[in-house]
Amino acid sequence: MNQEVAGLAPEGIWKNFELLNEVPRPSKKEEKVIQFMLDFGNSLGLETIRDEAGNVLIKKPATPGMENRKTVVLQSHLDMVHQKNSDKVFDFDKDGIQSLIDDEWVTADGTTLGADNGMAVAATMAVLESTNIQHPAIEALFTIDEETGMTGAFALQPGWLKGEILLNMDYEDEGELCIGCAGGIDTNVKIPISRSAADSGEVGLKFSLTGLKGGHSGVEIHLQRGNSNKILFSLINHLGKEFGFKLSAFDGGSLRNAIPREAFAEGYLASNKLGKVKAFVDEFYATIKGELAKTDPNVKLSIEGAELTENPLDADSQMRLVNAVCAFPNGVYKWSNDFENLVETSTNIARVKSESNEVLIQCLTRSSLESGKMDLAESLQALFELAGGKVEHQGSYPGWNPNPKSEILELARNKYNDLFGKLPEVKAIHAGLECGIIMSSQTQLDSVSFGPTIRNPHSPDEMVNIETVQKFWKYLLALLEGTPEK
Repeated sequence: MNQEVAGLAPEGIWKNFELLNEVPRPSKKEEKVIQFMLDFGNSLGLETIRDEAGNVLIKKPATPGMENRKTVVLQSHLDMVHQKNSDKVFDFDKDGIQSLIDDEWVTADGTTLGADNGMAVAATMAVLESTNIQHPAIEALFTIDEETGMTGAFALQPGWLKGEILLNMDYEDEGELCIGCAGGIDTNVKIPISRSAADSGEVGLKFSLTGLKGGHSGVEIHLQRGNSNKILFSLINHLGKEFGFKLSAFDGGSLRNAIPREAFAEGYLASNKLGKVKAFVDEFYATIKGELAKTDPNVKLSIEGAELTENPLDADSQMRLVNAVCAFPNGVYKWSNDFENLVETSTNIARVKSESNEVLIQCLTRSSLESGKMDLAESLQALFELAGGKVEHQGSYPGWNPNPKSEILELARNKYNDLFGKLPEVKAIHAGLECGIIMSSQTQLDSVSFGPTIRNPHSPDEMVNIETVQKFWKYLLALLEGTPEK
């Protein structure tokens, strides 16, 4: 635990955040953090329940005088995106996050911080253990597996929650209220490949593309950051056509919902072309560095000789794979007609990994329109099937339709204005929140989402602004105290 971080104000949040960050909590492997939350609720003598999926519900009665107020569901997710820099030695299954203070921000040492959604978990813990906060009856809902499919939210049984107001705290811009989000669908692809022996006189080469910012493939997809898979395959395309480069291995990106930051490729080249290829790579790098000067100034591209173990792909396999990745319509696909500066539909080629006999590709498509989501997913299916791939769509989840006449929205707007002297912006976002899914099974709920300012989620540059955590906490307490009567 970093005592300096734990001592920040409000201490109730930061202390619990540091305790939470000592517990490994990767998506699909949440048993340790589930037990952590069960132990926490039971230690307070509160009714603490785990459902079959692993979601945890902790119930706290209203404080005296608040018994006639509507029950509030405080909702957050327990899992976090695990990303680290390639030179960082860290085991997410065993090690605790190493947080540090960087001026007005808290960040982590070479890994994701877990502020998404650990700040909300920590704030809820602070409310549950408090003895001097005025609040109505509370149902603290901690869902699992939000980052890789929202399976926890999908598994909620109808009627499990009794509350009428859902406060989701998974939003990442303080001063804004979110009332809608995009839905999403995964596209998983397997492209079969064949290999041939390398020719005599060919040498092995290894390419490394690093230093990109990456980030959240929803809320940051419009920032024009480089996609390591697209960039490196563009280079491979040129090298193959102009110099006869033969690809043998590729490994780019890591998580389905993150813009890929790094990619590595290996292959073979006739030794007499090595000088020209190195000159071409230098020119390509200069072009990319110039194009990404504002969005990814730290991009690095290197080439070096290597002893390779895999034979190269044959010409047909390389052509099919390279054409498919190069043709992939990565990034913003369509802007919203209903909300200014909101992405409606996008897609991200997040993971490309070669195996001995096939190449695995993972993509996440998002849209605030169900038809837009499925239309683009079907287009991607056609693209990869033309490349000989086997395509499977998984994990489809709905968006959250905005309700501008929501009672809790009106309360949230007024409370913010009372506290800070201005009305918050009301927005929808191009990312997945669990509100729509939860409300589909708990139909009595009215919801709004908010949170402190978090930057670069889903990347090792993730950080949370200290001052906005203070405002977030003050605002949360005002909402609880101002909860309307039943």
